[in-house]
Amino acid sequence: MRFLATLRSETLKFRTVRANLLGVALTFVFTIGLGALVCVAVRSNWQQLSTTDRLAFDPVRISLGGTLFAQFAVGVIGARFITSEYASGMIRTTLTATPQRLRVALAKAAVLKIALLVVCEISVVAAFFAGQAILRGVTPTSTFTSPGVARAVLLTGVYLMLSALIGYGLGLIIRQSAGAISAFTSLFLIIPILVFLLPASWQTHISKYEPANLGESMRASVAVPGLFGPWTALAILCAYTAAVVGVGLVLFHTRDA
Repeated sequence: MRFLATLRSETLKFRTVRANLLGVALTFVFTIGLGALVCVAVRSNWQQLSTTDRLAFDPVRISLGGTLFAQFAVGVIGARFITSEYASGMIRTTLTATPQRLRVALAKAAVLKIALLVVCEISVVAAFFAGQAILRGVTPTSTFTSPGVARAVLLTGVYLMLSALIGYGLGLIIRQSAGAISAFTSLFLIIPILVFLLPASWQTHISKYEPANLGESMRASVAVPGLFGPWTALAILCAYTAAVVGVGLVLFHTRDA
């Protein structure tokens, strides 16, 4: 019962903080709006694509292209869900009301997980149907019941939710919004750029472990050469998430507020 009370309190915080609502709105805009723009661009340039590109074309992955930007929106939501309380000093009030620190941290994680999973699944499903409608008549398209499609779409929503939890874990560790957001951006954007500068033989072995490439595999309806399969990618990303959040929970429990 006490955990449920804490859960209700954290749910209220999530719903009433303007930055969270803005982040949710941006998640929809990036996932659906930018995904639609990508589909429009592909539709317009379809005739210029080579035969090889056409044979490798995955309409599902294209329609979900907006998640490349949405992952940063959810990462910021996750990080700020804890760092904003440190910035305002509200974390002391929260821990005074609920001294059991792990209960507070786990309640925040549960609220973030449920809220973002709902938001992200709705947005990726909408992006898929919007994208297929735009591509129809010009490029190959897929239906939700086509082999691998439902799995790709739903795992993309899971990918975004796990990205938010990684942001949350970084927030627990760093406790400062700019630092946590910078760390998240480095993990999902800067490190892949640095890996790209390595020798090609190194890139082949390292790049498939990058969170962004794990997401690439999860949102593809067909196998992507050089990347893990979708379920292996999901397992690795879950391990990353558990490690980051786990370290964050330990530090949140042991450090002073």
